[in-house]
Formats: sequence, C-alpha cells, structure tokens
Amino acid sequence: MSRPLAVPAAALGAGSVAWMLARVLVPAILALAPLREAFGAARLEWLYLMVLAFALSMAGVPLVRGFARWWGVLDVPAARKVHTVATPLLGGAAVYAAFATTVLFNFSFSLQLKGVAVGATMVVVVGVLDDVYDLSARLKLVGQILAAVVTMAYGVTLNVVPHGVPGAAAVNVILTLLWFLTVTNALQFLDGMDGLAAGLGAVAALFFSLAALQTGQRYLMFLAAPLAGACLGFLPYNFRPERGASIFLGDAGASFIGFTLAGLAVMGEWAEDNPVVALLTPMLILAVPLFDITYVGVTRVVTGKVHSVAEWLAYTGKDHMHHRLEVLGLNRPESVLVIVAIAATLGLSALLLKFATPPEAILILVQAACILAIIAVLEGVGRRRGR
Repeated sequence: MSRPLAVPAAALGAGSVAWMLARVLVPAILALAPLREAFGAARLEWLYLMVLAFALSMAGVPLVRGFARWWGVLDVPAARKVHTVATPLLGGAAVYAAFATTVLFNFSFSLQLKGVAVGATMVVVVGVLDDVYDLSARLKLVGQILAAVVTMAYGVTLNVVPHGVPGAAAVNVILTLLWFLTVTNALQFLDGMDGLAAGLGAVAALFFSLAALQTGQRYLMFLAAPLAGACLGFLPYNFRPERGASIFLGDAGASFIGFTLAGLAVMGEWAEDNPVVALLTPMLILAVPLFDITYVGVTRVVTGKVHSVAEWLAYTGKDHMHHRLEVLGLNRPESVLVIVAIAATLGLSALLLKFATPPEAILILVQAACILAIIAVLEGVGRRRGR
C-alpha cells in the first residue's frame, strides 16, 4: 500500500484551534484526581468512566484519521459498499485507545476483566492488520479463535451446562467459543452503514453498564461504561447524515466492539437465583446483532448462496437488516436510527427482567419476540423487493 509523498497540512485538524485545544484539555481535566473522586463520592463512577472515554475518543479520532490518510489506509468504494468516497479506516484504533486508556487509568481489575481486555487487544491487532493488508477470512477467524481461547484461560466461560453433568466443562468451553465468534462477527456484519456498528455498540454497552449497576457488579461496569463512552465519542465523525462519514471503524473497531460485548455478557452474573433470566438478559441486550446474523445465515443456506463454512465466511452481500430497510424506502440515517431504537427497546426489556414476576417476564419475552417477528417480516419483504 503506497503512502502519499507529503502530509496534508490539515490532515490532523478537525476544526478551529480552539476546538482542537478543547478536545485535548477536556480529557486532561477529567483525569484530575479531585474530579474523579467527586464523581465517585456522588456514586456516579460509571458516568465518569463514560465521559472520560467519550472525551478521549473525541480527541483521538482526528489524529487517527489524519494518520490513516497519510498512510493510505482507505476504504475505497466498491459495488457492495454504500459509500462513494475513499474514506480513512482505523477509527476502531481510536475507540480502542480511548477505552483502554480509561480502563488502565482507573485500574480496577478482576481476573476476568483482564482476560476480556487481553482478548480484545488481540482482536484489535488482527483487525488493524486486516484494515492495512486485507487478511483472508480464514486468517481473521484464526485470530478471533486465539483471542477467545486466551480470554477463556482467564476464567471467562459460560456455565450453561451444570458442572455435575459429564463433559460439562468441554461443552461450556465450546459454547463460549461459539458465543465469542458469533457476537464478534455479528457486529462486523452490521458495520455496513455510517454509525450503525458504533451506535449498536454504545447502546449495548450502556445497557450492560446499567445492568451491572442493577446487580452490583462493579468490575463489569469498569468495562461496559468506557466502551459506551468510546463508541459515543466516535459517532460525531462517523454518523454525519448530511456529509457522510469522515472515518470508518474498520475491521479493528467492529470486531473489538463485538468481542468486548461478548465478554461482558459472559462475565456478568445477571440473576443468581434464576438461570433463565441470567441467560436472556445479555441475549436481549444483543438481540439485534444476534438476530441479524442468524436470519442472514439461515437465509443464505436455504437459498443456496453458501454451501460450506468457508463460503459463509467469504460471502459478502447486501442482505443484512440495514440493507433490507433501505430497499423498503428508508434512507441510510433513518435505517440506522430505526435499528438502534429497536436495540434500545430490547435493552430496556432486559433491564425489566431482573425485577419482573414470572408472568411479567413472560410478557416481556413475548413483546421482544413480537418485535423480532416484525423485523423478520420487514426483512422478508425487503428481500423480495431487492431481488
């Protein structure tokens, strides 16, 4: 990949000098110990973490964007892509840096939190290499598997099958691996319109943070709140309905967000006395990406578009939820906002499960099923019109 011979004068700029200084000063002020302690005293530590990550992301994205332009790491328009102008990649590196800096600066780690952080870092490295060198789908999958294995080595595993059942440990490890790969790739598949992957990441991380507060899981909040803030700080550069994105997440960003969300779901203890609620809470928070990857995967197999795992990994097409909504007549910003609103609605359902009586829980799940059924019908109509 060739580099430009000269660095554009405005490559690292994103506005006036005052705005540039503000983006640098705000994170520095937030990092001051007295301010951090004030948030903690008000029991708003989660908000502090979110705001700090937001400010760091806002400050870091223009720097990464300038570097991507200088290095020539650009997403060039193609038939299956929706953008029409070569756009810098590596936005995910800025999101990751804001997240990692916030977590490290506030240094409150559990063993499992370390595992998710290490695995997410590995996924980011693989993603950056893919953004720069365009790795094969098989090689990216190997990288994701290794990251998941390392994370599981820190004790981040599902406990779906009780330990007393023969072979339970092996089954739980396999289910955990499949979970990480599914959620990671589900977010990647939805990174097809400006603001969609980052918006879904922000919403899911926010609800994981709120659920962590509900259940008294302080360590979980130390991952969820910074992830939400970092995604929100990226959105002003990526979701610009009138002008188009000035930078993309790239494979590094989408896979990082997906992997971290998968880790949050596994780490959480969502209901000690109710395994059904414990299972369904993270699934409702992540219902949109899980539904999309399942619906698209089944449709591709049934229609004969893919015949093997290798073909499924390499297949690209405009058959995801956001593509179908666009075919139905929504413009791209409207499609993104509708999908994010659906994700938020299902996230609210997840929060209600914690304190719901059995009849109320059933009604909440029926409501969620109805929402997903409406999406399925709309996608079916969109698929027929898009032929």
